[in-house]
Amino acid sequence: MINALNVAAALLTIAFGLFGFLAPAHTANALDLVPTKSTMGLSEMRASVGGLFVVTGAAVLWLNNPMAYVMLGIVYSGAALGRFVSVALDHPPLAKALIFGGIELVLAIWLILANMNRAS
Repeated sequence: MINALNVAAALLTIAFGLFGFLAPAHTANALDLVPTKSTMGLSEMRASVGGLFVVTGAAVLWLNNPMAYVMLGIVYSGAALGRFVSVALDHPPLAKALIFGGIELVLAIWLILANMNRAS
């Protein structure tokens, strides 16, 4: 059961990343980001919202080690932390921020707690 949920979390990470990697304009729009006079924003979407998540999820699957899943959880905890700090300081659209942050938090908690004892 733990292995199946770990794999599902890694595949979900890859799927999230594929949106940013293959459809950066759509992803930017979904995140309320506005393009400027250059395409550097699309490059950033492909890199930080896309490729980073695709490769991280793929590496976790390839390594297939509990500590790799813990590290993926730590990555998600950083994303959730940033999201919730933004809710407090930036006042983004609350429902969208809480949904995204909630998904990140659930993945972080699962990946860390389910795999920490298995990693030793």
